[in-house]
Amino acid sequence: MQLIKVGAAVLNQTPFDWDNNKKNILAAIHSARAEGVTILCLPELCITGYGCEDDFFRADLRQRAWQQLLEIMSETSGMIVSLGLPVPYNNALFNCAALVCNGKLLGLVPKQNLAGDGIHYEPRWFEPWDEGVVSTVIIDGQTVPIGDIHFSVGGVKIGFEICEDAWVGRRPGAKLAPKGVDIFLNPSASHFSFGKLEIRKRLVLEGSRAFSATYIYANLLGNEAGRAIYDGGAIIASCGNLNAVGPRFSYQNMELTTGVIDVAHSRMAQSRSYSFRPEMAEDTSDCIRISFDFPEQAPGQIVSSKQLEWELGPQLKDEEFSRAIGLGLFDYLRKTHSKGYTVSLSGGADSSCVCCLVSLMVRFAVQQLGMSGFCEKLSYMPDIQKAKDEKDVINLLLTCAYQASDNSSPETLNSAKELAHYLGARFFEFNISNVVDEYTSMVAKAVGRELDWTQDDIALQNIQARVRSPGIWLIANLQGSVLLSTSNRSEGAVGYCTMDGDTSGGLAPIAGVDKNFIRRWLRWMENTGPSGLNPYEALRVVNNQTPGPELRPKTAHQAGEKDLMPYDVLDAIEEAAIENNQSAHDCYVLMRTRFPLYDPTTMATWIQKFFNLWSRNQWKRERLAPALHVASRNLDPRTWRRSPILSGGFKVELEEMWATARKDADTNKPVEKALVIIDAQKGFGSKGELAVPDAEAIVPVVNELIDRFDLVVASQDWHPSEHVSFAHTHPGKRPGDSIDIAGKPQPLFNRHCVQNTPGSQFLEGLNTAAFTKVFRKGTDRTIDSFSAFCDNSGGKASDMEDYLRQRHVHDLYFVGLATNYCVFRSVMDAVEAGFKVYLVVDGCRGIDDPPGATEESIATMRKAGVTVLQSADILAAAR
Repeated sequence: MQLIKVGAAVLNQTPFDWDNNKKNILAAIHSARAEGVTILCLPELCITGYGCEDDFFRADLRQRAWQQLLEIMSETSGMIVSLGLPVPYNNALFNCAALVCNGKLLGLVPKQNLAGDGIHYEPRWFEPWDEGVVSTVIIDGQTVPIGDIHFSVGGVKIGFEICEDAWVGRRPGAKLAPKGVDIFLNPSASHFSFGKLEIRKRLVLEGSRAFSATYIYANLLGNEAGRAIYDGGAIIASCGNLNAVGPRFSYQNMELTTGVIDVAHSRMAQSRSYSFRPEMAEDTSDCIRISFDFPEQAPGQIVSSKQLEWELGPQLKDEEFSRAIGLGLFDYLRKTHSKGYTVSLSGGADSSCVCCLVSLMVRFAVQQLGMSGFCEKLSYMPDIQKAKDEKDVINLLLTCAYQASDNSSPETLNSAKELAHYLGARFFEFNISNVVDEYTSMVAKAVGRELDWTQDDIALQNIQARVRSPGIWLIANLQGSVLLSTSNRSEGAVGYCTMDGDTSGGLAPIAGVDKNFIRRWLRWMENTGPSGLNPYEALRVVNNQTPGPELRPKTAHQAGEKDLMPYDVLDAIEEAAIENNQSAHDCYVLMRTRFPLYDPTTMATWIQKFFNLWSRNQWKRERLAPALHVASRNLDPRTWRRSPILSGGFKVELEEMWATARKDADTNKPVEKALVIIDAQKGFGSKGELAVPDAEAIVPVVNELIDRFDLVVASQDWHPSEHVSFAHTHPGKRPGDSIDIAGKPQPLFNRHCVQNTPGSQFLEGLNTAAFTKVFRKGTDRTIDSFSAFCDNSGGKASDMEDYLRQRHVHDLYFVGLATNYCVFRSVMDAVEAGFKVYLVVDGCRGIDDPPGATEESIATMRKAGVTVLQSADILAAAR
């Protein structure tokens, strides 16, 4: 065995923050030495910071970086350390890793593959180094080897892949491995995006396996330069086996991950590999050799890391989002020396999400640093030292203001108040109506007419949003805090925002995620929350509202999806059109496949609206606050998607789409009547978990009816295993008991129709092949859905109504289980929705408890205008 203790340190650096960057580097070196580490890998460009951008061109920056390197080198006695810095060569600039040993600079390895896609812009500042080129560079009178080189230190060979070098098909490691390289160092600046850690792990593991070597990966940490968030997560692997994975989203300045590796073992792996082809005629010009005595090392634990509980759960994206934005906000706060964050809290989803993220920032930071460590990090704020707990800290750092207009509702005010109180934030409330009236009166007088909603809709909406901006800016300025914008990606894509209104802010924490994700995340926060923290129950009021800006009069019942389109459709179009650069026509074809329930004309109209709004509102995206990057894509033209402010607006492309849409519309014939089968499932069978007597008798009736209808749709109870309606999920409760959910009584039942269990399947013998479409309901763990149209809180239970509307169905014929429960509720909602409704009584069965309950429900349906008939009536008419 030849055992060596190695380490990878993740650092929270800042562009040309020389003192702190050096302090973090030295802390990593000293910590590594204390733990007996001999070889230490530090992140890419760690001396200057990765995000210096055009400041890389400053000569003094490069000179200071070199001076920092010389000062740090003196601290490397008995160690081998890699450090990153920009290096000029032949009037070009290169992104280099410097290998230092025993206080001496051995050489500089430039990056061969530059990151130039997505948010990366490295080719603007650096040149890629040519493969195989070896030279020297003279800096401050010192001649230093530079180029495609590797090192032999005490007989152990060390090579580099710098960040992007590992992500390309032709990795530099592939030609270093035949030279007998034992250890690969990968200094990286790999920004966070959802799910990216697993990709990094695969790259590191595959490198270590394919090269039969040890692979050490070090990353940056935190919000380094304002937009990108680095999650850390150092990785050490040997010969395809994971040795160690470091923590992610740490609030520390530095995290060290170590492992003990066996060089003799990796060399044996090379010799045993049939595919390994050593370089027979070794070219010594590319190998820098130096003597070094490696200290004796006791065997270490083979795997020294464990993934944390939150990284193994089913809601990884929600967990990552919470931690990434929390860390990003914390670093932005302390690096700008701001006194906190201010949010215009409307009581809606977006602003509530932002406030919760500030709260999570505090809770995660205190959890990791302790109160004293937290206060030390923000020591520039004198008042922070007075804080005794998290609530005190949040009260100092988060200020919210609800700014009511004549169109605001009591519900959103209550929602904002409750959430602010729950979080512990400072809360202000004031009314902007007088200011709005003054502006509208002044302009009406100037233009010589009264302004009204018929012809001045957008202008009257915008003035309310803009009037809110000065007040919230004033609060932020008074406190020396950062105003957070509440724009999300879905609305940013189509400009559904008011410039200098709701877009106001110095930072946009949620501009990188779509509206649907925000709504899902808020539900998760209400019911589950991040691992180790309690759910945010106060979000229930927020989550039970229909999202809308409240800028039109209350009688308009304004909602974002009504103004635009369903957010899931909007997000899908944006992904296809913007991320994947599909044409309007190709978007239409894709959306018709993905959302078949919408008719061709409706879908084409939405796609045209998207393309029109996208091209019209590029100027808005140019002016949005800097966005924190968390997904694989974003719309910030300064970091990812660049589009022209002026364009042809896709006129020709949209005409091509409409030609296809019109042809599809001609073949999409309407259907006047449909058979609706409600919950004909084994769980409600006569021997089911929630038994309906004689349930199976409906099967032959329904099968015979199916042949008389061109359109047959069915609902299917599809419950999660811990559904709120199951008695066992409520300690001390039994089936038949009742609880309160959102102010409404909820009866409790046996566990039934659980997803992917026999009880969720349709009754034996039912002709399911003839079903045109099946709509699942009851999928939300937190709310029950008796009706196929609306859940028990009044929200949408499924897309059944939308589907029937798109097919122009007027008459609905109901059969299924149980007559006085799900059939009854579905029938009554169908009547409320304006359909002509028929109940086929012999195609239904009820639960007659108490006696007469089924007949009573049928009588109620009759009174509501439902036609009650037998299947024979339909069959006779069909003949």
